[in-house]
Amino acid sequence: MAKLSEKIGYGLGDAAAGGITWKVMTIAFPMFFTSIFGLTVADTATLMLVARLFDVVTDPMMGALADRTKSRWGTYRPWLIFGAIPLGLVFALLLYTPDFGPTGKRIYAYSLYLLMMAVYTAVNVPYGSLLGVMTDSDDEKNQFSSYRMVGAYAMGFVTLLSFPYLQKMIGGSEQHQYAVLGAILGGLAALGTLACGLLTRERLTPVRAEKFSFKPFADLFRNKPWIYLTLIGICTNLFNGFRYGVAAYLMTYCLHGDVTAGGLIINYTVFMTFGEVTCMVFGGLSPRFTRWVGSKRKAFAWAAVICAASSIAFFFLPMDPAYIWLMVAMVILASVGVGLYSPLLWSMYADVSDYATASNGTSSTGLIFSSGTMGQKFGQAISGSLVALLLGVAGFVSGSDPVTGETVVTITNEPAVQQMVWALFSLFPAAIALLILLLLRLYPIRK
Repeated sequence: MAKLSEKIGYGLGDAAAGGITWKVMTIAFPMFFTSIFGLTVADTATLMLVARLFDVVTDPMMGALADRTKSRWGTYRPWLIFGAIPLGLVFALLLYTPDFGPTGKRIYAYSLYLLMMAVYTAVNVPYGSLLGVMTDSDDEKNQFSSYRMVGAYAMGFVTLLSFPYLQKMIGGSEQHQYAVLGAILGGLAALGTLACGLLTRERLTPVRAEKFSFKPFADLFRNKPWIYLTLIGICTNLFNGFRYGVAAYLMTYCLHGDVTAGGLIINYTVFMTFGEVTCMVFGGLSPRFTRWVGSKRKAFAWAAVICAASSIAFFFLPMDPAYIWLMVAMVILASVGVGLYSPLLWSMYADVSDYATASNGTSSTGLIFSSGTMGQKFGQAISGSLVALLLGVAGFVSGSDPVTGETVVTITNEPAVQQMVWALFSLFPAAIALLILLLLRLYPIRK
């Protein structure tokens, strides 16, 4: 039986990766690159797509490499222990805006973004795989997975809620604010990752193949549960990717800036913070909800229904700051669904890993779990790129002045941009949630 300190330690791993680095990359980067850093919409769309699709290829390779790691710290933990500082450092550099021209900025952004994805992979793939070797108890896997999601959403709540207030405290230009925030949040991410590596234990030893082979890669595509769960994982990240990626544009261009309600400054990070705290609460309730409905698959399906219904409802709300609390209510309701299914996804990957081991005779835990982060990055790549691309089609134009280097944003068709933003936050995610329901019907593991 794992101690409470170990469960908290495991939760700190995703508090760092999911609650800080990935959360900021998802919600702030599209707006940061187009409106603060000074990339064009086309450059931003290409960056988000190419860099993350490149990382989709490296994730399975990292999973196979992690599976074959042997050290005094175990199989997966050394990647967290020694990857913590690079993760925080590269993240901080990525939020710094250098005093370069358009070409120099483009090179800097692409180089740092690719490096960030590589470092994130080197830490997060082993982190996910760690769940498969800490315990062989299915219930305890659900508990660890729940602590993981609570850690991610609790830290996401703190990060997003404090963001506008920290910006005010730091002062200066927005470029300066993001650079300082990058240093602060990067340091916290490094500490959380290191704590996770030091506090957790690997109780099970993976059954390794005697020599390296490409057979585990081929086996994946004969593994039906893996195929469907990977598609489901991609869809869950598409659902979140659209909503988080377009939230800043929604507040800026649909509601015309921050909204003050009841003395609370609601900017795009605070707007999504309501969802974070909801996900944290219902992520903790997910194991109990799963036992109540009878299976992970059924619990996931109910969560997807909640996500679809609330997203459709949001589309019909008036585009008016006076209705901010109704908008918040729909964000909270959608986040009930997200909170319920998030721990289930990783627990189901553990089931798929057990299925693969029983079928093939050797462990491919790292490779299986790498598909979880692969789905995460693929979903974020597509959604982030589409947000920038579709906004550009609607009439959003951004870039850097070639003489002064200052960021320039122009809206050529405001109503079209507003409608596109509204649909990207509501109808696009709703369609993805309905697709998740279809894939769940085809997923063969009924645990």
